[in-house]
Amino acid sequence: MTALPGETPGTGGTDTPQDAVSPPDEAGAQEPGAPEPEAEAEAASDGAAEASPVEAETDVAEASPAPELSEAQAELAAQRELRERIEQRKAAKAAPIDAGAGLSGTAADLLAAVRAVESGEKAGSAFFGQPAAPQAPRRPAPAAAAPPPRPPAPRAAPAPQAASPEALDAVRAVLVAGGAPESLARPAVGALGEQAAELLRTDPWQLLAVPGVRPEQADGFARALLGADCGPDDGRRTAALVGWVLERAALQGHTALDAEAVRAALAERAVSDPDAAVREAVEEGVALLFQEGEDGEPEEDEAAAEGGLAPDADTPREPVRILLGLDRYALAEESLADGLARLVNACEKAADWAEAAAAAPSPSAAELIRTTAAAGLVAHSGGEAARAEPAALIAAARGLGLRAFGAAHSEDGRRRLAAATGDPDTAVTLAGLLSGSQGPGRDEDGALALDLLVVLDAPQLDVESAAVLVEALADGARLVLSGDPGVLGSAGAGRVFADVLAARTCPQVVSRTPDPGPIGELVSGIGIGELNQVDAPGKEVVIVPVRDAGEAVHRTVQLVADSVPRAFSIPADETQVITVGHGGAAGTRVLNEALKQRLNPGPGRFGGFDPGDRVVHVPAPGRAVPGVVRSADAEGLHLDCGGVPVVVPQERVESSVRHGWALSAHQAAGMHWPAAVVVLPGDAAAGLSRPWVYTAFGRGERHLSVVHGADQALPHAVAEVPAQERTTRLRPLLEALPTPDAAS
Repeated sequence: MTALPGETPGTGGTDTPQDAVSPPDEAGAQEPGAPEPEAEAEAASDGAAEASPVEAETDVAEASPAPELSEAQAELAAQRELRERIEQRKAAKAAPIDAGAGLSGTAADLLAAVRAVESGEKAGSAFFGQPAAPQAPRRPAPAAAAPPPRPPAPRAAPAPQAASPEALDAVRAVLVAGGAPESLARPAVGALGEQAAELLRTDPWQLLAVPGVRPEQADGFARALLGADCGPDDGRRTAALVGWVLERAALQGHTALDAEAVRAALAERAVSDPDAAVREAVEEGVALLFQEGEDGEPEEDEAAAEGGLAPDADTPREPVRILLGLDRYALAEESLADGLARLVNACEKAADWAEAAAAAPSPSAAELIRTTAAAGLVAHSGGEAARAEPAALIAAARGLGLRAFGAAHSEDGRRRLAAATGDPDTAVTLAGLLSGSQGPGRDEDGALALDLLVVLDAPQLDVESAAVLVEALADGARLVLSGDPGVLGSAGAGRVFADVLAARTCPQVVSRTPDPGPIGELVSGIGIGELNQVDAPGKEVVIVPVRDAGEAVHRTVQLVADSVPRAFSIPADETQVITVGHGGAAGTRVLNEALKQRLNPGPGRFGGFDPGDRVVHVPAPGRAVPGVVRSADAEGLHLDCGGVPVVVPQERVESSVRHGWALSAHQAAGMHWPAAVVVLPGDAAAGLSRPWVYTAFGRGERHLSVVHGADQALPHAVAEVPAQERTTRLRPLLEALPTPDAAS
């Protein structure tokens, strides 16, 4: 590999977790995507979907034309039902408990007598002159009650209805009255429901629930509707701002936010009393309040003193941290923590898999098999070559007669897992498993009908999907979370895999299988913060220096269309371009336009697309599925997504399909191609980090070209810019749960 020279910077966008706006679902089921800096302002008017980090790939086998229920709708419905069950359980736990309400018989009579004496209703002697009641004959002990049945599995709800014409007309009228564009009508109804017009009329700041709308735009809308009746400290405004700040944090991966950060954000938005605004938002249920760390309760100190363990004044206490979060993420994290603890403690620990481990293809695979035999939850980490170890585990478990399956993040990952196990029936996508379109289905109790599930690409697992998955696993099932800790994190909120590793709630197996070849050597060095030159005699790794963004685009097209096919016999449709962001002079938009003109020119007569165009389909936020346009008709745009036909309705094409010759690294995570061309324009420094470089450089299997104009920003990012921290509550929740059988 040649040296990484410094050249004249080009331009580009960023690929941070907030680099694009996911379009709202017209039926209101989807959530806002992660906005990139320049895309936020155009979100209200630009309907073109920019598949963002929250639009990482998924399986397309579930996407099916109407009238069948789509996989996205099924998963969203499953998540809604899970949240409802969690909320019911939380409400039951929070309800006041009447002391003694659970007593019966003699115990209840004694309690009633004590209360009568204490209240003065009866004298104590009144209870001593009464003859004892004859003792009832003792009944035989009842047979052990069967365990309560598991709650039914989340079922797909009927497809959500499109917004009614009446609701759309009413919202348009309110939007026009407030000076907002009519194009926001459909996303407003999607976010707020059929009563959106009335909600916006009485509380104009509800407009912030529409993806892409910023506070200053909502303020102008409110002034137009309310006139002098509104101000910066209006309770409706401050509550909406708290929700907006937390939603923005979730788009960056946080499930909660430090209360001080929320107050600071409110102060920046001209709120005169941020403390009061936060209190009111908590009282109104806009946000939930959490406390982490020791708070030095007086009762605890008194108890310690009575036991001769008076607190040492010189011993520093862990500072108390106050967090604010949205209920959906709080409930998901608590449900996930409870579910993981259940798996840790519920499975059989004495299973004998020694013979299967002895036949494993590698020492790391044998260790994984032995560890899984004795644990209900296992964390397995390693690079691309280490994926052979979960495949060996699945094959070994199948050989023992267990129902074992592996779930990958993408259809590409599913195909690679099926090839590794030698049995296509063992490999599914996570989305397909949860929707029921792939995998073993459900048992009579509603749980997934399996004994062992291995989740590959575990860093891509967000907290809500993880909660749905764990809720669907039966008691006694084994779960293995497997992935590469060095790659970019999940598109959605949370850091499930990292939190499980940090909490050490379960046994951990670290693969000792290195990734082979020059690309594997390069990526392994990046993982430890070193950007090394590697020996690449077959030109597996090539650095292409460029002076500016225009040259970067030109050289990228040249590589994809000519150089790589000629040198490596890899066709253009098997080479993936990866860049830092969607905007800028060398972002995905510009690159896709240039690549289309070279590889498949056409007028774009099907909503900007032509047959043969490479595209990425976004059936739901957080998942992007590569495909190729085949045709279009009155039914919609017909795609071929990995051999699976998909029809995107006409009204969804603009918001869920975009060209896919060039992707961001977040979109490419979990997928591999024979060749990858990574474009680093001059202004890419803000979007570069070690996980970004690690992820992007690792997408090519046989060849990697780096179009490099970022000068010293690249080695600096690898050495000095680690992963962005995410504020979550899962780790302390896991650490606080009783898991006596977990390995330390």
